[in-house]
Parts: sequence; structure tokens; C-alpha cells
Amino acid sequence: MDPTDAMPDQSNTDQNYQPQDPAAAAGQASGGTRTHYSGLSGNELYCVGLLGFKPGDLLVGNSVFALGFIGGIGSSFKTFVGGEIKQVTNMIAEGRRLSLQRFNQELANAGGNGASGVTSELIFHPGNVEFLTVGSTLHSDNSSGTAFTSSADGQELFCQADAGYRPLSFVFGNVAYSIGAVRGITGAFRQLARGEVKQYSDIFNTTRNLALERLQQEAQACGANSVVGVRTTILPIGISGVQEMVMIGTASYNEQIGGPAAAAENVTTSDLTAEETWNVAKLGYAPVKLVLGTSVYSLGLIGGIKAAFKNFVKGEISDLTTLIYGAREQSLKRVQEQAEALGADEVLGIKTYIYDIGGGLIEFLAIGTAVKRVANLRTASDQLPPQAIIRDKDTFTDMANLSYGTNLQFPNGRAGSAN
Repeated sequence: MDPTDAMPDQSNTDQNYQPQDPAAAAGQASGGTRTHYSGLSGNELYCVGLLGFKPGDLLVGNSVFALGFIGGIGSSFKTFVGGEIKQVTNMIAEGRRLSLQRFNQELANAGGNGASGVTSELIFHPGNVEFLTVGSTLHSDNSSGTAFTSSADGQELFCQADAGYRPLSFVFGNVAYSIGAVRGITGAFRQLARGEVKQYSDIFNTTRNLALERLQQEAQACGANSVVGVRTTILPIGISGVQEMVMIGTASYNEQIGGPAAAAENVTTSDLTAEETWNVAKLGYAPVKLVLGTSVYSLGLIGGIKAAFKNFVKGEISDLTTLIYGAREQSLKRVQEQAEALGADEVLGIKTYIYDIGGGLIEFLAIGTAVKRVANLRTASDQLPPQAIIRDKDTFTDMANLSYGTNLQFPNGRAGSAN
């Protein structure tokens, strides 16, 4: 697929390029024979209009799997010694892909040139799980080639495109892994000494990076050299002790980032926001790779963090303070080492998370985007329009859940979404 076919004919590297008049694009939309229903907000409508698009319908693709089938797979891995459970990973990936395929078919039937705001969700119903893909159709009179799909909403799409990233396809990478097995192993040993448990750190580092590797592989398969707007979600799968880590983003092509792409095995990855992506491009930086650092530490007791704090009444717990500080530092050190190996200049947007794995073990995760300065990197516009950065306000408030004490929209629970 030619990366230049995905959007209207407007080169972001052409200094004569100017965003199109959004009012003209919106006016063209009213010339159709029926009313369209779209997930685009007013600000998004303005931004996609700048790119030469007009709105189409909201589209849906889904696939439903029996929970009994999922549970049957998980039950056979009760003694799995940490790491990935490939059968569960593959089953979830298949469900997500089937819903995406049906979404893409709906997009083709609608004659769309692209889709924005594409999501991939898991919704649990009684006895089954639904894989759901939703997005908004985009039309253009000046576009040719294969329609693109993007996880970016209309505002984000403009920021990314103006920074030189042409959207090609919504992509994801996932991994299902066991934490229940870790509990079982620690129970067998009764108690681990305080400090890092290196074997578990290695397992979790490998597992978490599998999702990123699969995301890159999907992007490379569709001719992309970058994945922008990466969002990471960790969610339970409905199997005791099994979780999924899924990364979603937009596979894109940017002809200005050959150097960073080569350093990142031909596909750069970034979890910077769309506005940040534009800002760093304006400053001459390009993302190289999403870097992850994980450290698994033992608190030296069974029951985890909550149990540890129940043993104290007040005052600082100096031993735990030192332990947790050291765990964070170790995770950050791993992020730094990865970035240096890539030849990056900076790591931006670092975030740290802590998880109670159980059995007296805690995981510290650090994640950020390594960036590198690139000569002659530029954006199409001198500045972003206000409509690209204004946050939409929620105009619908649902108090029913509070009054009934349950979630009426998803009474059986929603495992989570990647959007």
C-alpha cells in the first residue's frame, strides 16, 4: 500500500501546503441525500475539515466469544510459571481482529476514505465476552487508495498529520499473562527475602515488551514506519489470575524520520499525546521508541502492601520507604538504558505505576517515549488552531448508576477498553 494514498492529496513536507477551509468541507457534507450520524464533536469536525474531510456515519464491528471457552483455556494453566499464556493471547487477538475486520467491511460498504476515533473494547455479557470496534467514517473528494483507520480522534488526527504522520491503519499488540501462578509460587516458598526478585523482573520485562513488539510488527506489515498515539491498557480477562496488556495506536508513515525509524527496527513508537507529538516535531525532535522498565520486588511478607501497612499504626516505615524508592529507581534505570542503546537524546513523558501482584510481590513499571533530534524536521503549520487543543466538555451526566448502586449501562461489568 502506498502510504501517500491514505489521505487527501496534501504533502505535509510541501512548504506551500495550507490546511483546507473546514467550512467548505462541512458544507460539502450537507450536499448528500441523507443525514449522517457521526461520533465527531464540533471541534473534531473543524479539524478534519482542515484536512479536507467531511463526516460520515458512526460504524460498529463486533465479535462475541463464549466465556466458557475462555475459562477452559485459562483453567489448564493454573501452574503456569509466570509470563505469557499464548493460547489466551491468541484467542483475544482473534476476537479483536474479527471485530476490526467487520468494522473495515462496514467502512468499505459506506464508501469511506478513512475512520477516526477507532476503539477496541471488551465488554462482558452473561456467559460471553464481546469484542467491540467503533469509529467515525470520514469522506473526501480528493482521496484515493485504501481507506485508513486511526485510533486518533479528529483533533488528534489533525495534530499528527500536521506533524507529518500520515495515518494508515489502527493497530494493536497484546499479551495475556498469569499473575495467579506468581502467587502460587510465592506461597510454596512461604516467604521471600525483601528486595528485587530478578527472575520475576525478567519475566515481566519480557512479557510487557511482547505487546510492543507485536504492535510494531502489525505496523510494519501495513507499510508504516511509525506508530503514534500509543495507549496502553491492563485489564482482567475473566480468568482468575490472568490479565491482558494491550497497546493500541495508529500505524503511520512520515518520510522525515528515516533515522529514528532505523534505530527502532524500522518502526518508531510513541505514547506522546497528539499535541505533544506536534510540539516536539516543531522543536525538531522525533519519537524513537516507547521504552518500558519493570522491577518486581518482594516485601518480605505474604499479603502485599496492604498487609504490610496494617502492621503499623503511625509514622514513617523507613524500610518500606527505602525498598519502594529503590524499586522505582531500578525501573527508571532500565528505561534509561534502553534509551541510551537507541541513541536517544531524551526520554519524555515518563510515568510510573505500582501493582500489587500478590504473595508479597509488587511490580513497578516505568514507561516513556525516547526521542531524538532530527535535522530539518518541520510541521506544516506554524501553530495549531485552538480547535485542535480545546477539550470537549461532557454534556451528559448519568446519576442512575449512583441511585441504583449498579452500572445500568454495563450491569455485568466492562473489562475495559483500548481507546
